[in-house]
Amino acid sequence: MKYLVTGGAGFIGSHVCDALVARGDSVVVLDNLSTGVSHNLDQLVGHPSFDFISGSILDVELVNRLVGSVDHVLHFAAAVGVFTIVDKPLESLTTNLRGTENILDAASVHKKPVLVASSSEIYGSAGSDGVPLHEESDRVVGSPLKSRWSYSEAKAIDESLAIFYHMEKGLPVRLVRFFNTVGPRQVGSYGMVVPRFVEAALAGTPLAVYGTGNQSRCFCHVADAVAAVLQLIDSEAAVGQVFNVGNDFEITIGELAKKVVHSLRSKSSIEMIPYKDAYAPGFEDMQRRVPDISKIKSLIGWAPTRDLDAIISAIAASLRHNH
Repeated sequence: MKYLVTGGAGFIGSHVCDALVARGDSVVVLDNLSTGVSHNLDQLVGHPSFDFISGSILDVELVNRLVGSVDHVLHFAAAVGVFTIVDKPLESLTTNLRGTENILDAASVHKKPVLVASSSEIYGSAGSDGVPLHEESDRVVGSPLKSRWSYSEAKAIDESLAIFYHMEKGLPVRLVRFFNTVGPRQVGSYGMVVPRFVEAALAGTPLAVYGTGNQSRCFCHVADAVAAVLQLIDSEAAVGQVFNVGNDFEITIGELAKKVVHSLRSKSSIEMIPYKDAYAPGFEDMQRRVPDISKIKSLIGWAPTRDLDAIISAIAASLRHNH
C-alpha cells in the first residue's frame, strides 16, 4: 500500500511513517514544517519507499494531486499544542478546518480511504466528575470567544465533516481521538507537559507545574498509539467509526512532576505557577481526562502495553541522545 501522511514530520506522524515503511508500505509525507521537524524523518531519507513533499494542506491543487497518487490517506497535519492554539488562534482554526476539508474533499473525489487524527480536546472539560470518557460522551466547552476552546471546536467539526462525507458520499473514514500521547521526538515548547518536565529534570532546572497541580491526565506511549493506528487502518469494521486511543491510568500533574524528578534522580525543584502567569487572562483547563478504551479493545483487541516509567525513560533517553 502507498500512504499519504499529512503532518508526517510531526511527533505522532513521524512514528506512523516509521511503522508503515518497516512493514513494507510506501509513504509520501506532506508537511510544511510549521510544528513538525525534518529531523524526525532523518532515518527514512533515502529509503526507496519514502518521499517527502514540503507543502501545506491549504494548497488545494497539491493536496488533490498527492491524494490521487496514493492508496490511503492518514491525516495528522494540524496546529497542535495549547501554546500554539492560544497564541495563534486564527491561523490554527484555518489550518484545522480548511485543511481537513481539503483532504476530505480530495479523498472523496479520488475515492481514497482516510484516517483522521482527532483529539481528546474535543471533550472540552467533560469528564471532570471522573467518569471515563467514551466515544459518545457529551462535550463541555467554554465560550467560543476564548481561544482555549477553538482547537476543541475545530477538531469536533473535523470529525463531523469526516462522518458526513462517509454518510453522504460513501467515503471510507476512520477517526482516532488521541489522549495525551507522549514519547521520543515530542517537544515541550508547545505546552506538552511530559517532555517539558523531563527536559527540566535532566537540566536540573525547576519543573513548572501550572495551576494547582491537581488536574489529572492519562499518558500513552506513542508506540502503543501507532500500533492502534495500524490495526485500525487494516480493519474494515473500523470504517465510519471513531475510537479513543490512550492509556486509562490516571495521574495528577503534581504527582507526575514528582515522579519525573524521582525516576531521573534529579535535583530539580518543583515550582507552582498560577494559570494567570502562564497563559492569557481567562484561560480555562479541564480537571480530569480519562479515556474509556473498551470500544477499541472490543473491536481489534488493542490496549496500551507501556507504563509511565517506560515513557519517562524513553523520553529522557531521546533527549540525551539529541543533546
